[in-house]
Amino acid sequence: MQLTMDTAADHIGEEVALTDWITITQEMVDGFAGATLDPDWMHVDVDRSRRESPFGGTIVQGFLMSSLVIYFSHHYRITPVDSAYGLNYGIDRARYLSPVLTGSRVRDRIVLSDFHERGENRFLMKTRHTIEVEGSERPGAVVDWLALMYRGLDY
Repeated sequence: MQLTMDTAADHIGEEVALTDWITITQEMVDGFAGATLDPDWMHVDVDRSRRESPFGGTIVQGFLMSSLVIYFSHHYRITPVDSAYGLNYGIDRARYLSPVLTGSRVRDRIVLSDFHERGENRFLMKTRHTIEVEGSERPGAVVDWLALMYRGLDY
């Protein structure tokens, strides 16, 4: 589906993308831990996690799960095709519903939740991202993400 600034509101409540599966690797988890200065052993210590974790291995950080909404949104171009650019406006709500083992495959089911004008040539876009985990009935995360979209070059 291709959204435009003028037609996006007509698609509120609709699924705008179902992404392909990606694998969350230990390298991704370690890199995220390094970037966020959060080297919790349940994420980065593979041997200890196998021995001591109730999950039997390392788990993906909840904030890494939230951060994947950016990748999926850009990769699947869910923003209106006539937008000049968008700014991350924040996360309205995030819930981490089940631990996700490192090495799991995840995909994003994206629904347009809201799209309304926020000034001249600016629109607030809200999308719900349900991060599904292959083989699991429960999603790993549900994230309601906000983006401020701009039409033309109106700064």
